[in-house]
Amino acid sequence: MSAKLETTPAGFIVSINRRPVLRHSAAKPCIFVGRGDDRIAMHRGRFEIEDRLVERCPLAHAEIDGGRIRLAPGKGQAPRLILWLEENALVLQATDPSMNRFWIRIAADQDEHVWGGGEQFSYFDLRGRRFPLWSSEPGVGRDKTTEITFKADAIDKAGGDYFHTYYPQPTYVSSAHYALHVATSAFCAFDFRDDAFHEIEVWAVPERIELFAAETFIELVEILSGRFGRQPPLPDWIYNGAIVGLKDGAASFKRLERMREAGVKVAGLWCEDWVGIRPTAFGARLFWNWQASEQRYPGLRQRIAELNSDGIRFLGYVNPYLCNDGSLFAAAEAAGYFVKDGSGRTALIDFGEFHCGIVDLTNKDAAAWFCEDIIGAGMLDYGLSGWMADFGEYLPTDVRLANGVDAKLMHNRWPTLWAEVNAKAVASRGKTGEALFFMRSGFTGVQQHCPLLWAGDQSVDFSRHDGLVTVICAALSSGLLGNAFHHSDIGGYTSLFGNVRTPELLMRWAEMAAFTSVMRSHEGNRPHDNLQLDGDGEVLRHFARMTAIYVHLAPYLEILSQEAARRGLPVQRPLFLHHEADRRTYTIQDSYLYGPDLLVAPVWRPSEGERTLYLPTGTDWVHVWSGQSFAGGEEITVSAPLGQPAVFYRADSAFGALFRGLRDV
Repeated sequence: MSAKLETTPAGFIVSINRRPVLRHSAAKPCIFVGRGDDRIAMHRGRFEIEDRLVERCPLAHAEIDGGRIRLAPGKGQAPRLILWLEENALVLQATDPSMNRFWIRIAADQDEHVWGGGEQFSYFDLRGRRFPLWSSEPGVGRDKTTEITFKADAIDKAGGDYFHTYYPQPTYVSSAHYALHVATSAFCAFDFRDDAFHEIEVWAVPERIELFAAETFIELVEILSGRFGRQPPLPDWIYNGAIVGLKDGAASFKRLERMREAGVKVAGLWCEDWVGIRPTAFGARLFWNWQASEQRYPGLRQRIAELNSDGIRFLGYVNPYLCNDGSLFAAAEAAGYFVKDGSGRTALIDFGEFHCGIVDLTNKDAAAWFCEDIIGAGMLDYGLSGWMADFGEYLPTDVRLANGVDAKLMHNRWPTLWAEVNAKAVASRGKTGEALFFMRSGFTGVQQHCPLLWAGDQSVDFSRHDGLVTVICAALSSGLLGNAFHHSDIGGYTSLFGNVRTPELLMRWAEMAAFTSVMRSHEGNRPHDNLQLDGDGEVLRHFARMTAIYVHLAPYLEILSQEAARRGLPVQRPLFLHHEADRRTYTIQDSYLYGPDLLVAPVWRPSEGERTLYLPTGTDWVHVWSGQSFAGGEEITVSAPLGQPAVFYRADSAFGALFRGLRDV
């Protein structure tokens, strides 16, 4: 559906699918430009961002000629901005190069809802809040009212807030059946606090503002996934069970076998410590030198071959940094592969008790070396079937890059470049759709390279802004923008200030994970302080059953996977995607559709044995465990003891027999 420009006596209107998105008049201009002096300081992946605004000028006067709009502060003054429509995009051209701030107000409805913004953890419906869009560590706790966040801030400025995310993207989806994308990598902020407009702030004049519209939300998601990229189907081996995360050196293999003997269905063994361990105050960190550690994993190549013969894949870990006390650092530095500081020397980044160089992904030779030598030869040829492609957020803004572009403009693009390096390595071995890497960081375009998102480092608890429930919001927000496959660390990751896992948390997280794209466990940053899946008999039995549920649903998940590759529809879906006539579904972020036919409402608060949830209109719903039917359009409360999360299927589903079979698993 095409965008349209109309002139009015007072100015102009730009609409998409007959809905105005821009309304301009001299009395109420919708575009502003200006100048600002920013300060961006990084500390271990967290950023202090400040701006001293020098000028904000409304472009009140518009002259329209031949479809081009020339905007000036007033009549008779020189235009500062020229814009025009090109297909469904608003193209922007600044006439004053000193302008480095841009604001545009998008017409809003009072009852409008908006979603997206990349991967958001605290709020799915963005309306009513402001969201800075800058890739960073989200922080610990992410709630300024909690003790954990307060302590993290006080000790290491590590607390975070509701808007912090590894994966920002300047794109939103509106309940008015349109989507908007800002084609820029500069710092942005989306402000949805006004009833009459959404204000977008950009620290540069963007090249384009793209508009998309459709009659249904499903069509709109298909359009967006086509724009940003789609992932290949999940590899066949993933349907065999969970990816079990163990980082216990050679003992990991014995522990895995005991878990299998307890009935755990296993698709892969993930040992992030395959490169060795570095003890730190934060916990057990990895040795960032991307080569197998024979000391920690003797005979690893043979071990991997033995696992493969038993139908189990081996996965590892990598990130785009090299520690300066590792063997690869000197070779990379001699070749000029690192990002440089202001003096032209290798920029060293503090990662907490060790320092690293950043491989310059804008340097074609450096990217090719990492792709071929580190990932291709060192990981894929070694036998790895996948890995965590970690980080991507730690590009400071005061460094020099090989491509000569300001690091402030490259910072948000860095995760996409990192994804591309990994994807090219996989493709070079003909393993696209077979080898599976997963990432936490992202930005526009990461979709076409990264086959699987992971939600990053949640706290090991039930907290509202950093616990189990946040990964649902993350899956739903990112899924609308073309990221079909999403998962999380079962049990969370970050354990600080005495905050440790409980058996209940592990079991509730595993219940949710059984109804996601991939089940994967993680031992966390402090493995010996926290309960592990194989550390408690009841927890292990529960986990084994959840992996059996995941495998039982594999025929359904495989169809969803194929549909994702073909149409871009996410596996985990907001309720409104299939029930858009029911506006009560628009703000729900603690339950989701697993494909079109299953509704999953995980228990995400501690010490609760029941779940209150809303069932959308338009169909009857069957409670999986009891077989009881419920009419849609009602809020209900059902029993949800451990092992029986609140899961429902559509009464008219073609997969009814498969879903009924869950009672016998």
